[in-house]
Amino acid sequence: MIELDDVAWLLAAAVIAVPLFRRLQLSSVLGYVAAGVVLGPWALGAVTDVDRIQHISEFGVVLLLFVIGLELQPSRLWALRRTVFGLGALQVVSVSVVVAGIALAFGLDLRAALVVGFALSLASTPLVLQILAERGQLTTQPGRAAFGILLFQDLAALPALAALPLLATATAAEPDAHAGVEILKIAVVLIGLIVGGRLLLRPLLRVVAKTKVTEAFTAAALLIVVGTSLVADAAGLSMALGAFIAGVMLADSEFRHELDADIQPFKGLFLGLFFISVGLSANLGLIASQPLLVLVLTLALLVTKAAVQSGLGLALRQPRQTAFGLGITLATGGEFAFVLFGIAARERILPAAVADLLVLVVTLSMVLGPLLLSAYAKFVHARLDPQSASRPFDRIDAREPRVIIAGFGRVGQIVGRVLRARRIRFTALDANQTHIDFIRRFGNEIYYGDASRLELLRAADAAHADLLVLAIDDVEASVRTAEMVRRHFPDLPIVARARNRQHAFRLLDLGVSEVFRETLGTSLDMATATLVALGDQPVDARRRVAQFREHDAATLLRQHAIKDDESKLIASARESATQLEQLFEADVPKEADRT
Repeated sequence: MIELDDVAWLLAAAVIAVPLFRRLQLSSVLGYVAAGVVLGPWALGAVTDVDRIQHISEFGVVLLLFVIGLELQPSRLWALRRTVFGLGALQVVSVSVVVAGIALAFGLDLRAALVVGFALSLASTPLVLQILAERGQLTTQPGRAAFGILLFQDLAALPALAALPLLATATAAEPDAHAGVEILKIAVVLIGLIVGGRLLLRPLLRVVAKTKVTEAFTAAALLIVVGTSLVADAAGLSMALGAFIAGVMLADSEFRHELDADIQPFKGLFLGLFFISVGLSANLGLIASQPLLVLVLTLALLVTKAAVQSGLGLALRQPRQTAFGLGITLATGGEFAFVLFGIAARERILPAAVADLLVLVVTLSMVLGPLLLSAYAKFVHARLDPQSASRPFDRIDAREPRVIIAGFGRVGQIVGRVLRARRIRFTALDANQTHIDFIRRFGNEIYYGDASRLELLRAADAAHADLLVLAIDDVEASVRTAEMVRRHFPDLPIVARARNRQHAFRLLDLGVSEVFRETLGTSLDMATATLVALGDQPVDARRRVAQFREHDAATLLRQHAIKDDESKLIASARESATQLEQLFEADVPKEADRT
């Protein structure tokens, strides 16, 4: 068990290092790695139980793969199919072959060279995506291509993690005795995870969601990740593979956004711990004893990957700026290399000394890579193609919603039907599980979740949405959601439903400019029909009701300023009634003139 002192050191290092690196406009991942180096045995030596921390921190990779699985919807894969399965596959194969050839030249056997080549072909998904997001480059052509390649790398890493133990088994003294059994066991477990995920996971989440206890749903989400990981681990597979399959099984479910929101905080903490463990385990003694070798290998890795990937882009007739930008962006090593090298050393595919050296090289590449990208952006990027530097490109995710509908009851459904008829993309969120089950029978896309939670709004991509339709029936939940959006997404416009005048006042307090009282429209329609039934001409009835609506809207804004003073509010209501009577009386001569 980790000592409480170690926990305090880890938290303190993260709190200090990450804000410092972000202030220096460097990735937070580098802050975590630097914190690990400072706390490790080669610096302060403050953290002693490095092995246990490494073991626990691997759960961050497991959670990362689960979230990746949640995002892996068939429609998204189809939109990126050429980049993912075309460019991504070419990148992994080309870099793996070149690096494996270099490893063979340095004296490694074929098995070890293949492992090294593949592991070093992978870049760091969280590092690269965070850097691109910070630079606002996710929607550029190099950013879009980088995302597709990273997605393929994440997919390719999964069978590699499963194949390493088999590779070790295949080199044992009696390979034929166990290899077939191992393959059969893996196949059975994979099929069991897929089938069980379809049949069990959604019913389980539905039962828990009906309790409306947030903590229970979070516990259920973590149980799914841990449970599928343990099943995969028991079969000799990677725990990350089990979590990934669970994520894919839930990618098109109504719980996708809520699961993402629940897992994100844990994923962030454990991934941070993972990167800290990278710094803790970095064998800085190798730098002291072999500084030239470490530096040469690190620079060789960056240059080789950048050159191969840029050459591949030019061969595919990409613009020079895209080809070189992509090569520099993906030049670093990635977190999967640490996992692959660790398994390879444990299975005796790769000598432990070589694994330690390569882990240090990958770590240094992740430190130098962002600096290399900054230098490229500053000195090279604009010179390659000045006109294309400002050219906009499509967003990565073709399913990115333009509208988020919070609350998909009577009001939200009407708005959604109109948007669907106009083919405007939207994401609908609702916290009533029974309600969701009923609506989805009619083919509506709706996700379970409390829209007042920041994590859920981020998972629904509120930062890039054009509009939030706030149609939640519960007044307090509606106000909480409006407060959350105003605080964290101040540029997101809100069109809100209000149950009554007081609810409208509270929304106006939060700067919601478009407020619609839910019964007003129906009430005015009924008032029009009533006037017609009592003898008014339809045109006159509609005009008078329109006058009332305009007057009432102006009164609402005036009363908002005095809503806390009951005496003034009562006086305003009386004054408004008198004004309305006078308005209707003034309208009578118009009717007489017409008749």
